[in-house]
Amino acid sequence: MANANAEIGVIGGSGFYSFLEDVTEVEVDTPYGKPSDSLFLGEIAGRRVAFLPRHGRGHHLPPHRINYRANLWALRSVGARQVLGPCAVGGLRVEYGPGTLVVPDQLVDRTKARAQTFYDGETPVDGRLPNVVHVAFADPYCPAGRRAALAAARGREWEPADGGTLVVIEGPRFSTRAESRWHAAAGWSVVGMTGHPEAVLARELGLCYTSLALVTDLDAGAETGEGVSHEEVLTVFAANVDRLRNVLFDAVAGLPADEARDCLCGRALDGLDTGITLP
Repeated sequence: MANANAEIGVIGGSGFYSFLEDVTEVEVDTPYGKPSDSLFLGEIAGRRVAFLPRHGRGHHLPPHRINYRANLWALRSVGARQVLGPCAVGGLRVEYGPGTLVVPDQLVDRTKARAQTFYDGETPVDGRLPNVVHVAFADPYCPAGRRAALAAARGREWEPADGGTLVVIEGPRFSTRAESRWHAAAGWSVVGMTGHPEAVLARELGLCYTSLALVTDLDAGAETGEGVSHEEVLTVFAANVDRLRNVLFDAVAGLPADEARDCLCGRALDGLDTGITLP
């Protein structure tokens, strides 16, 4: 596989890579099955980047059916050690209206039925006893990645919300008003369906992970009327995809070189005997 290597992974839609020149499509298999799609490898600002359509190139995978483990494993297998995860979210505060870019620093998991760890206690195929592994996750997002994302947004004159909590729900339905008001009352900032378990799986592989959350709507409890619709989400995302792509590409350029990473993300597995061989 010529040029099947990358240092940075981007999990997002096809709009982020479709116009790049010299894109190499690479099919990857993993011990956890197939990822959402092929990896699409290209170059941005001299950095080798692997793009992965989170929902598949035809957007056929709902959030709860995405093979998150295979996605993160696939990115690491081609060399990616830093991952950017742009996503669409609902705003839980009136000041976070459609078009707001949030770079969260905290995460709350309210999913119910997703495989969310590589260290699940299942016996490997070679019959060895599995190891018990607990990975630190107090700060779920990479500080260096967040700095690069914030600087990229400001450089494009798109002042981001610096910090905040992303609460992730199971989906694919949107929240009830009661759920949305509960999330807002807890002090959380935005709500989405794909940010978990992406972040924790990245940490379990020693990868840096940064979320760039584009607010497409005010969530049901924060607005009047009939509540959010899928059409509304798609419309706002489409209106902002070009500048989000620009910010994303600038963030790629601003990420530290692999050898310069000094965050806890890259050292998450130090001293741990995971019992699995990482790619």
